[in-house]
Amino acid sequence: MFVSTLLTPFRRLIGTVFIALQIALLISLGTSSATAAPVITKFSKKVPASELVEGATAYGPLMENLPAVEILKGKDVLGYAFITSDFVSTTGYSGKPIHVMVAIGKDGKILGANLVKHSEPIVLVGIPNSKMKALTQSFVGVDIPKEVEERGSTHELDIISGATVTVMIIEDTIIRASTKVARLLGLGGLDNSAASQGPTHKLNMDDKTVQDWNTMIGDGSVRRLTLDIGQINQAFADTGDERVFKNEAKGAPTDTFIDLNVALVSQPSIGISLLGENEYNNLQKNLKEGEQAILLMGRGVFSFKGSGYVRGGIFDRITLIQGDTTVRFHDKQHKRIGRLATEGAPEFTEVDLFTIPADAEFDPTKPWRIQLLVQRAVGAIERAFLTYDLGYQIPERYLTALPKPEVKKHEDEPEVDAAARKALWVRIWKSKKAEIAVLVTMLTVLTGVFFFQFQATRNSRAFYWFRMSFLLVTLVYLGWYQNAQLSVVNLMALFGSLRTGFSWDAFLMDPLVFILWVSVAVTLLFWGRGGFCGWLCPFGALQELSNQIARFLKFPQWTLPWGLHERLWPLKYMIFLGLFGLSMVSIPLAEHFAEIEPFKTSIILKFARGWPYVLFATVILGMGLFIERFYCRYLCPLGAALAIPGRLRMFDWLKRYKECGSPCQTCANECFVQAIHPTGEINPNECLSCLHCQVLYQDDSKCPVCIKTAKRRAKAAKATSDLSRAKGQLDNHPNLVLPTKEN
Repeated sequence: MFVSTLLTPFRRLIGTVFIALQIALLISLGTSSATAAPVITKFSKKVPASELVEGATAYGPLMENLPAVEILKGKDVLGYAFITSDFVSTTGYSGKPIHVMVAIGKDGKILGANLVKHSEPIVLVGIPNSKMKALTQSFVGVDIPKEVEERGSTHELDIISGATVTVMIIEDTIIRASTKVARLLGLGGLDNSAASQGPTHKLNMDDKTVQDWNTMIGDGSVRRLTLDIGQINQAFADTGDERVFKNEAKGAPTDTFIDLNVALVSQPSIGISLLGENEYNNLQKNLKEGEQAILLMGRGVFSFKGSGYVRGGIFDRITLIQGDTTVRFHDKQHKRIGRLATEGAPEFTEVDLFTIPADAEFDPTKPWRIQLLVQRAVGAIERAFLTYDLGYQIPERYLTALPKPEVKKHEDEPEVDAAARKALWVRIWKSKKAEIAVLVTMLTVLTGVFFFQFQATRNSRAFYWFRMSFLLVTLVYLGWYQNAQLSVVNLMALFGSLRTGFSWDAFLMDPLVFILWVSVAVTLLFWGRGGFCGWLCPFGALQELSNQIARFLKFPQWTLPWGLHERLWPLKYMIFLGLFGLSMVSIPLAEHFAEIEPFKTSIILKFARGWPYVLFATVILGMGLFIERFYCRYLCPLGAALAIPGRLRMFDWLKRYKECGSPCQTCANECFVQAIHPTGEINPNECLSCLHCQVLYQDDSKCPVCIKTAKRRAKAAKATSDLSRAKGQLDNHPNLVLPTKEN
């Protein structure tokens, strides 16, 4: 009766919240059916024209059949302003569009860019606004017609640490939206029919004419970059850092610093001329479908190979760049060539063949460049850097034009936009192959432990150190290094996406987070929430590891009375339901209150944040030093959200004895989150699958059942041994009469 009285307010509150959720859902569905006005109409009133483009005085009215406005200086039209989300539907990590206001001139060059609205958690709380403003301003001057012609070789993307995915999405939206506007308005000579529909040429593999060196230099088959020592020393001096003078390049100013030459040798005429027929034939045998090969030739005091090649097989001084494609070469893609077969070729100290992998999406018929990195030590570990570009465009004589594809109609644009969004997340996944492999390995190991938990927990000490090591990898690698911390904000983004139109693209932008969510979905069906909460949550790992250190330092550990502990469990469910209700009304408001999760502060931003957030996270972790996993037990809305569907789990593999709970309380007393009731049953909503109860299940020194079984086995073994000994005595003394009841 007492328990029922205490729980009555909770039931009423939850019922009220569900009613509010239904009302909010009806309101949101009703409002979403209305036709939304172009986003530019809203922000053209908020962002002054002079803030977007220097010298502008006003915006013109909304253009007919195009969500853009003119940018005016008096009566003169300087260009056109638009919001990227009106033209492309790429969504950010939050699942919502990133709105960038862009100004584009009549010549097709970007005049201004301003990040006006977004819901990206890492940018909202972790990246200074000055960095994001500098990022968007870096697109000023980008020539969109040239960008289209050269497939993105006109600008370099400045990645901001901790916000890689968001930065790549911003770049994608600005360039694609600007390209659409330029085509629709015919800026810089572009028009809608000029849209690229794939490759326009292919290599002419039938031309095998052998050329001499001078001819190849003359027609551009071989491109050259020459720098002398005087140029390099002056370039470093122009950086304004006086420390660069300590390590000036030695030699006369006119001496060659580097004479770098490059050629595409997968084309037969160029390849045979430079490598010779035998070497070229060997190259063709080794090249796989879709692969290409280039030859780099260098001489001078500077080596293009770099020290990284010696250390780990990475050529850290050269990078191939074509549009958004960047290729860094490894030792497996490299072969040293002794000398050139070309008549009249100079002597080079370095002649090296590099293979471009097929998955790099490199197009040998389009322009590309080799970026040379020149560095100079200015301190014990500091370096100053200069970059030089060696551009390459294969001569037209080696190209064969492809038939022009049919121009897609305007109504096909959604498919084009979807293809572009897919290309973006595919590019992100390819750039994170190593990180994905590490995470998949972790998940494979953890799955093996869960499937063979009885064997894995047999040695208590070995399992303890395995668990601590796994949690350390989760915290350092998944959390602090990769920022792969799941959050209730992800679930709110999912709910919002289901209401407004679900798309996989938004959730595929971050490979590690996506894979983690897939693993969570699987483990919920198999074992409940414990697979993630107990092993793969970086903040959970931080709590447990810090508590283990506190125990080592003899911090007192507090065990709450069972009655109070049981009454505190509903808190996290109420917090989750409250956030969910807010998200149905206003996702930005819900994200604000989602700061009850200290994940961003302690994991994503590593405590580099305002003092109120740091204080809150510190208090939570401080409580965890005395009450292990304090936040997980009572406050975590994500844990509550996972516990609800976790009730559907199909398996219950945690072994129990009938004596568990009556009379034995060993597992209940040692469960670090008090997920085992005094009566012996395990609460699946609170269990974190640490498997400590399975360690105790086999412990001959702690589990009474195991102790009793061990004693019974020892007694039986002793009786068997005594009987064998007696039988041996009888065999040795045949006349010996054993005592019986009769005598």
